[in-house]
Amino acid sequence: MSKTIKVALAGAGAFGIKHLEGIQNIDGVEVVSLIGREFDKTKEVADKYGIGHVTTDLNESLALKEVDAVILCTPTQMHASQTLACLKAGKHVQVEIPLCDVYQEGQEVLRVQKETGLVAMVGHTRRFNPSHQWVNHKIKAGEFNIQQMDVQTYFFRRTNMNALGQARSWTDHLLWHHAAHTVDLFAYQCGSPIVKANAVQGPIHPTLGIAMDMSIQLKAANGAICTLSLSFNNDGPLGTYFRYIGDTGTYLARYDDLFTGKEEKIDVSQVAVSMNGIELQDREFFAAIKEGREPNSSIAQVLPCYQVLHDLEQQLIG
Repeated sequence: MSKTIKVALAGAGAFGIKHLEGIQNIDGVEVVSLIGREFDKTKEVADKYGIGHVTTDLNESLALKEVDAVILCTPTQMHASQTLACLKAGKHVQVEIPLCDVYQEGQEVLRVQKETGLVAMVGHTRRFNPSHQWVNHKIKAGEFNIQQMDVQTYFFRRTNMNALGQARSWTDHLLWHHAAHTVDLFAYQCGSPIVKANAVQGPIHPTLGIAMDMSIQLKAANGAICTLSLSFNNDGPLGTYFRYIGDTGTYLARYDDLFTGKEEKIDVSQVAVSMNGIELQDREFFAAIKEGREPNSSIAQVLPCYQVLHDLEQQLIG
């Protein structure tokens, strides 16, 4: 495919804007349609980024013949059904993490993706962050093997707010969204499937209806282990922090910054063409479309993560 890839983007909120900013740096791609819940706010974003078509209905964008691909940055509960709609409309699709919050829906997405042969991937951004890519290269070169990952995912979300501090129309979830990043990354970095997983959670919030604190233990087939702590109650430094403990060293990843265990900063600026993980994941999506290949973070590659999340949910319910 040599022509410009024409994209519809659904979800003009905090993450949708991150994708729009990333796409501005990618040649051969044009966002031609923007879908949002509130027309006026969506049009404001569309005008800023020079997007001609605005709608509140995804199906209207899917009906546009010029649209080749769709990026979904919509509420979690819509992800699986909207991904299916895109595939059935003949559009390549990238859906933000998580793929689903019901495992069977994820399985159905994989079935339809295989049936259509279209490119479909999930925004497991940690696979693309330069800090984690640097560690991955070290592992693939045989210079580092993970013994343990210690991960903290901490936010302060006692009210329903998004990353920009704006009110959300839906409720975020520690297990199906935030744990998905680390569960997938752990198996991906180890190059080994997860064979054991345990979880405990704190009290359910009286109005949000979700657990605000959670602890997860994982073990990979190769023997590596992972401890993940998650909280929406943390009134302090926010974000996710990774400690890789290996056979030849310790590395601390804080988003796109990487340090040794002795807090010596590692230069990861040459790992990829950008330091922006969202942009890098978008580049992979469009490259896979142009090259007619399976993308990194394809539905098939990430679905085992959702099997683990499903099993953990069953533990927590039980």
